[in-house]
Amino acid sequence: MDFGAGGFVVAGLVVGFIVGMTGVGGGSLMTPILLWFGINPAAAVGTDLLYAAVTKAGGVWVHQRNKNIDWSVTGWLALGSLPAAALTLWLLSRLHSDPQALNAIIKHGLGIVLFMTAFAILFKKQLFAFVGRHANDSFHLSPKKLNTLTFITGVVLGAMVTLTSIGAGALGTVALFMLYPFLATRRLVGTEIAHAVPLTLIAGLGHASMGNMDWPILGYLLMGSLPGIFMGSHLSGRIPDGILRPCLAVMLMVIGYKLL
Repeated sequence: MDFGAGGFVVAGLVVGFIVGMTGVGGGSLMTPILLWFGINPAAAVGTDLLYAAVTKAGGVWVHQRNKNIDWSVTGWLALGSLPAAALTLWLLSRLHSDPQALNAIIKHGLGIVLFMTAFAILFKKQLFAFVGRHANDSFHLSPKKLNTLTFITGVVLGAMVTLTSIGAGALGTVALFMLYPFLATRRLVGTEIAHAVPLTLIAGLGHASMGNMDWPILGYLLMGSLPGIFMGSHLSGRIPDGILRPCLAVMLMVIGYKLL
């Protein structure tokens, strides 16, 4: 294993550790790290999408075993996100003959979504508290309107994740909580992961079909991240959330600013 390969293993270990400790940050950290290593934006996004699909797949099995997935909500999200992912992939393929334009669009998209993700991470507790306080207000959505809004949320997430590889985690969970404030947090997380796996898999395979993929790097990242997630999960809660989340949010804002 050369130094470059070792660097990717260490990157996977660090990101996996952070994901294990905080539950967020996978895509929002991995794609910028790949850019820092000199991987072009399109290949970084494609590689990270399949990385996310593999690392989250085990989470689906665990959450399903614990009955933490609302498959109805997952279905409405996927109904919007998977066609949106396919359309976004088609639009990106039209730009494939102009790599400079493609990479510029992806970099700007990354910058914007990183800022949004940082905001969601930083103010997650306040957002959840606000929605929780108003969950019993007179405003109630009918099942039909709720399904429609869930479908629209899926469309937005599908396009966002396919373009940048970011958004399915922190942004997806916040969006779900705003729509389903009475759904237990563990079911929100389980439902988001169950939706993220097919979305990132299809988007990642779509990018791979366009050549936006580095298979050896994917292997090195997984080699490091799987033990990293295991170690981070066991240390979760040892470092106060009030320290971890602001640090992660500030780091994402700085990265987003540099990309923009």
